[in-house]
Amino acid sequence: MCPPYAGALFLIKGGGWMKRRDFLAAASAGTAVAVGGLAAPALAQERLEWKMVTPWPKNAPGVGVNAQRFADMVTAMSGGRLTITLFAAGELVPPFEVMDAIQADTAQIGHATSYYWQGKAPALNLFTAIPFGLMAWELDAWITNGPGQALWEEVYAPFGIQPFYAGNSGVQAGGWFNKEINTLEDLKGLRMRIAGLGGEVMRRLGAATVLTPPGEIMPALMAGAVDAAEWVSPWLDIAFGLQKAAKYYYMPAFHEPGPSLEVIVNKARYQALPADLKAIVRYAAQATSAQTLADFTYNNTLVFADMATKYPTIQIRTFPDEVIQEMGRQTRLVLEDMSAKDPLTAKVYESLRTFVLQCTKYQDHADLPALRHRKLALGI
Repeated sequence: MCPPYAGALFLIKGGGWMKRRDFLAAASAGTAVAVGGLAAPALAQERLEWKMVTPWPKNAPGVGVNAQRFADMVTAMSGGRLTITLFAAGELVPPFEVMDAIQADTAQIGHATSYYWQGKAPALNLFTAIPFGLMAWELDAWITNGPGQALWEEVYAPFGIQPFYAGNSGVQAGGWFNKEINTLEDLKGLRMRIAGLGGEVMRRLGAATVLTPPGEIMPALMAGAVDAAEWVSPWLDIAFGLQKAAKYYYMPAFHEPGPSLEVIVNKARYQALPADLKAIVRYAAQATSAQTLADFTYNNTLVFADMATKYPTIQIRTFPDEVIQEMGRQTRLVLEDMSAKDPLTAKVYESLRTFVLQCTKYQDHADLPALRHRKLALGI
């Protein structure tokens, strides 16, 4: 049986009665406590700020821009719990000291390419590219679905660094030359800016090789400090003005058929992240890898389509078969010599070599005939 004025009174635990206004006040207080109890952990969550360093000039197409996209993606996906601020080459550390900065925790994360640190571990060359090796999608497959990621982590482990695959430029160009390369003799005495294992191959063919930071390539070529220089491919090469310094443009590159980019993180910093922020860093790198290859593919295609009209002095060339064959022979010798000196390099190279051979057999019946069929069908 309800008491009089039931709408104004409420039965409470213990059998007593409470006035409606008192009940609402108690309920409101209880709700505030409950909400406060749920909100407290979120409000107490630590907000982290990381510095990202790169060897790229500020806003460099393809590389600098996609580094910034990665940083922005992590910041947005984490709701600002992990904010990444990007520093271009020279803004915080010199271009080739990115890995050192991450090891020292001067910066917590970097965007680069692993062959820049080959002096620390020769096997790092192989995670960017090997001459006549894997194409972009093949290298992605080896790292993402094959043994590549585990091997990469093994190479970086002594340095306290966690690597992530962050994209690819696709087939690169062989470089800009101030003279034609018709025979092997034309390489002897040539002063060339070239990175990675390609530099060692060219050295063995008689060239004098140097590795200058990206922002210094064009001035060196323009000033005559080098006779030839490779950078990336039409999109970046034209953006950096290399066509102003040399007219013979060799395509494709023998040494970088599909070179990778990386995001490298101070491992202690990465391991200290909660699980969701670890996942955000990992999947942001994965998303950036897809965006980067699409970016390079689209823009290289458009720039190349107009290159002959806009820059009529450019003479596009391909290395002669005789030169390519000797480059291939020297590549094998370089990799065999490196493997003999370093067991970890040998381990990585054997895995890569096996997959290259498997890819070659597959491509004989896949991309190669598909591209030929396309030309036949289009009548070009």
